[in-house]
Amino acid sequence: MTFFSILGLAFKSLKNRRLTALLTVFSIAVSVTLLIGVEKVRTEARASFANTVSGTDLIVGARSGSVQLLLYSVFRIGNATANISWRTYQALAGRSEVAWTIPLSLGDSHKGYRVLGTNADYFRHYRYAGKSALKLRQGKPFEAVFDVVLGAEVARALGYHLGDAVILTHGLGREGISSHKDTPFTVIGILARTGTPVDRTVHISLEGMEAIHVDWKDGVRIPGMTKTVDEIRQMELRPKSITAFLVGLKSRFGAFAFQRTVNEFRREPLSAIFPGVALQELWDLMGTAEGALSVVSVFVVVSGLLGMSTMLLSSLNERRREMAILRSVGARPSHVLGLLVTEAAVLTALGAVIGLAVLYGGLAMAQMAISEHFGLYLQVGLPSVREMQILGLVVCAGIIAGLIPGYRAYRQSLADGMIVRT
Repeated sequence: MTFFSILGLAFKSLKNRRLTALLTVFSIAVSVTLLIGVEKVRTEARASFANTVSGTDLIVGARSGSVQLLLYSVFRIGNATANISWRTYQALAGRSEVAWTIPLSLGDSHKGYRVLGTNADYFRHYRYAGKSALKLRQGKPFEAVFDVVLGAEVARALGYHLGDAVILTHGLGREGISSHKDTPFTVIGILARTGTPVDRTVHISLEGMEAIHVDWKDGVRIPGMTKTVDEIRQMELRPKSITAFLVGLKSRFGAFAFQRTVNEFRREPLSAIFPGVALQELWDLMGTAEGALSVVSVFVVVSGLLGMSTMLLSSLNERRREMAILRSVGARPSHVLGLLVTEAAVLTALGAVIGLAVLYGGLAMAQMAISEHFGLYLQVGLPSVREMQILGLVVCAGIIAGLIPGYRAYRQSLADGMIVRT
């Protein structure tokens, strides 16, 4: 018997037991979907985080842990322990080794999206995903005090267009603490999609951030101090403090020296971190959880393959006569072994392909929802080399699982299949 004749016979045999075969394929497909899904989310999450900021040599903020500083300054997660005075920022930004800086001021929100106060350097120097520059899909960067530039996801989710009014909220969360309804902003620009937290950020100028807080002190509105929009425009809106700032140096060889200068700054306690190093620390913290998820996924696949092996074993008693007939027409024990192993390979391969198709189909449909709710941009393209290697290992494991019932069928004699057992 040739390989193709054994393959054809395996398909016919599985067709005769289609219900059991379909359940087995379904079990393996679910296992593969979970296994590849965990791997896909893990790798894409790392890529999404790594692509968020590029070309930035250092991030400077108030004294805190490096991971905390990275999370609130780049990913808009959490809050700073303290602010940096504007005087300190200017002193460090004006040093000879500094090529550019991007000041960041956080604290307010709009319908659950973080508000970022910055300046024009943000649009000139901010880079992501291999030093890609920010691009405006519509409009232009903010110029006036009450101009606002929206990230792509904010504009899409809330249905904003150029010229629409935006009311910011003091504090975080969807409802915030108190509305800045007396100082509405106007949408002047909408950024192109980046697949980073920029998409979920509302951008205003540092002067705009000061403007909405002229009648606030220590996070509390001062009664009787309300100013009109026209009065605010006439005021000198100089920032008193910022949350953090990004630094680009003229030479990366001076990065450690500048970091030491910041960390030893006497005027106020500061921290300067390397984004890549802090990101690696974040992955180290998450490594245990990633490993646990991978182990669970592997055990799910193993259970699916054991179920397939059990199904093939349990069907051997019913197929004793089938095997005996095959032997009587000239099939060798090795052919019987090959038939069982081929059936296992076919079931595993079908389950793996269906599982992969279900995963990618689900990701394609849920891509926008995942980006909106979890801040992860999952790229849906061709399967990676690693994913194909995992599928290959699953199929090989399925073939090995098929050797157990195959070997038992191999050991059965021709006479054994002709005996009628009662």
